[in-house]
Amino acid sequence: MSALAFSPTPSPAEVLEPTPDGMRRAMGAFPSGVTVVTAVHDDEPVGFTCQSFASLSLDPPLVLFCATSEGRAWARIREAEAFCVNVLAEDQVEMCQRFGSRTGLRFAGLDWATSPYGAPSLPGAVLRVHATLETVHAAGDHDIAIGRVQGLELSTAAPLVFHRGRFGLDAPKAGFAHWGEQDFWS
Repeated sequence: MSALAFSPTPSPAEVLEPTPDGMRRAMGAFPSGVTVVTAVHDDEPVGFTCQSFASLSLDPPLVLFCATSEGRAWARIREAEAFCVNVLAEDQVEMCQRFGSRTGLRFAGLDWATSPYGAPSLPGAVLRVHATLETVHAAGDHDIAIGRVQGLELSTAAPLVFHRGRFGLDAPKAGFAHWGEQDFWS
């Protein structure tokens, strides 16, 4: 019987420093869904595109999302009573861009409705998670928001996926080099 030769794990194709650009490029290798977090603040709808969203606990039902701590929309959502995480469908790239841009009126001309939980529900979403803010933790240049789920709405649409600076796993770039380099999603 011969001994098996140890072969170290192959090194990555590219070694990156953990700078903001290196982190953006490296973490872009992990595909994620795209959401728009919405709320009503001072009787006005507010929202931002958010890619950092996850289920946190089943019992009690908790979710989390991360937002740039300096984000204008996030500051207003943080003060709201309720929020909604709208998971975008694969045909909602324009919705992602609308809420990810620093310019323009995000809700202008958009057919949205106030949910029974008090936050804007966006049309065509794959999933809507209605929640109230439970707690916020500061972490680097972001805040980790934890919400207690109050209600869920699920459709059968396919989700919008973001991977390596583009939408879809094999799709050509959607008209911009690296989403997020020009605008902040919060």
